[in-house]
Amino acid sequence: MNDAITVYCASATNLPDVYIAAAQQLGSVIAKKGLTLITGAGRTGLMGAIADAALANGGKVVGIIPQFMVERSWNHTGLSQILTVKSMHERKATMAAMSRAAIALPGGIGTFEELTEIITWRQLGLFSGNIVIYNVNDYYAPLLQMLDKAIDEGFMRPDHRKLFSVVSTAEEAVEAALDNNAQQSFSPKF
Repeated sequence: MNDAITVYCASATNLPDVYIAAAQQLGSVIAKKGLTLITGAGRTGLMGAIADAALANGGKVVGIIPQFMVERSWNHTGLSQILTVKSMHERKATMAAMSRAAIALPGGIGTFEELTEIITWRQLGLFSGNIVIYNVNDYYAPLLQMLDKAIDEGFMRPDHRKLFSVVSTAEEAVEAALDNNAQQSFSPKF
C-alpha cells in the first residue's frame, strides 16, 4: 500500500494523557492526509486511541493481529479491515510489507522490539521506507542515547543515524514518514 503508514505503539492502559493525546493527534493527521493507518489491531491504550481518532476523522485503519490475540479478545472490532495472521513474526512482516513508512509512538518492550527490528531491516535493505520516532514527552531520550553510544563505541556506523528521524509533533511525524528525500539518504553497505 503506497498510502499506508504503520504505527507501532503501546496497548497498555492507564497511560498519562500526554501520550493518549499524541496518539489521537497522529491518527487524526494520518486520516486527514488521506493515508491508511496500519496498526497491531489492539483495542486499548495508544493503539486503540490512534485507531479511534483515525476512524473518527474518516480514515481507513487496517489492523494486523495474530490469532492468539483474537482468541483473547484483544482486538479492536471497529477497524476498516482486520487481517488475522499466525504469529508475531508474520504480523510484523505483514505490517512492514503493507507500509511506505513506520512511526513509533511510545510503548513498552513490544514497541521497542518492533522499532529496533524495522531499523535493522532498513539497515539490511529489507525495508526501504522511512522510520520515524515520535518522541512524545522526550520518552525515547534514553534509547536515542543508547544508539548514540553504539555509534560512538563503533557498534554502529555514523551513517546509521540516517536510518530514522526523530520528531516531536504528529504533523512532523507524518511529514517525515512521507519525505522522499529521506528514503534515499541511507543506502545499505557492508
